[in-house]
Amino acid sequence: MGAQGKGGAMERGSRMSIKLLLGAGLLLLALLVGPYLIPVRPPKETRSPEELADPDSRFVQVDGLHIHYKEMGQGEPAIILLHGFGASTFSWRRVLAPLSRLGRTLAYDRPGFGLTHRPRLQGQGENPYSLEAQSRLLFQLMDRLGIQRAVLVGNSMGGVVAAQAALTHPERVAGLVLVDAAIHLLRHIPGWLHRVTRIPQVDRLGPLLARPIAHIGGQRLLLSSWHNRERLTPEVWEGYMRVLAAENWDYGLWQTLRTRGKPEVVHRLGELRVPTLVITGEHDAVAPTAHSLRLAQEIPGARLVVIPDCGHLPQEEQPEAFLQAVRQFVETVSPHPTLDHGRGIPGDA
Repeated sequence: MGAQGKGGAMERGSRMSIKLLLGAGLLLLALLVGPYLIPVRPPKETRSPEELADPDSRFVQVDGLHIHYKEMGQGEPAIILLHGFGASTFSWRRVLAPLSRLGRTLAYDRPGFGLTHRPRLQGQGENPYSLEAQSRLLFQLMDRLGIQRAVLVGNSMGGVVAAQAALTHPERVAGLVLVDAAIHLLRHIPGWLHRVTRIPQVDRLGPLLARPIAHIGGQRLLLSSWHNRERLTPEVWEGYMRVLAAENWDYGLWQTLRTRGKPEVVHRLGELRVPTLVITGEHDAVAPTAHSLRLAQEIPGARLVVIPDCGHLPQEEQPEAFLQAVRQFVETVSPHPTLDHGRGIPGDA
């Protein structure tokens, strides 16, 4: 090839390199700027939590958050029910009244779920959706409602919050019931996923990303939570899906997803010093039964109950077996439980 041919090839190569650089630059610009050009409008036909509330719903203001809860019974021991990911007070509806015969019993919607209001984050203040903040919120709620000590009953991710709370303030936890707790499940969440959700452009589109996660992933999670899916009736399905009509549900879900990390209790189970009962369904396909068996071995003095013919939600699939296990445990941590019904104190309307 002559000098002229070599020169032409070099010129074509140079033009190709420039085109590639321009293309890469435009792609990078689209990735950096594009998400800010996409409108993130609220979901259609959402309503305020108050409009969706049941006749027995209550709301109380705690550290700037409008918390939705339900309460029955009176006297000691107080029992507080913490639901799992994507659930709400609805998941305790079959056991709330029976447990209230033992003492004052309440279930509340954790931030990001149910009918608890979903505030938008402002500045550098504490993120109420984080697991650490939720354990602190639990004690603030107890203070607001005049509860000094309580038996904490946490299902799935609610079990993580309950265990974290028992680790930080054991003097306020009379007993800990971990129901198919997702503590060991958190060990398997890849760190890169948490970092991706914190990229500003990804965060900008977060509520849009949360919508298919809820409608597709949420439905799969609900199906997986039942061992016997015949018990997942249309009425129960509707009860779980109903909260997707609450204002800002997509924003709250996204913030919950992006703040999920590994709380310290994941690595400090051996330091738990409160009476503990571990309950698991024999066929849990969400937080594998083996995880609960491991928890019972790692928590000093923990008792274990495995419920047959049951998946991730014993309080739903096998409420009688669940209640029997909890009753026996509560009677050991509070030898003289209350045995009558009552209403407890009202919150803010």
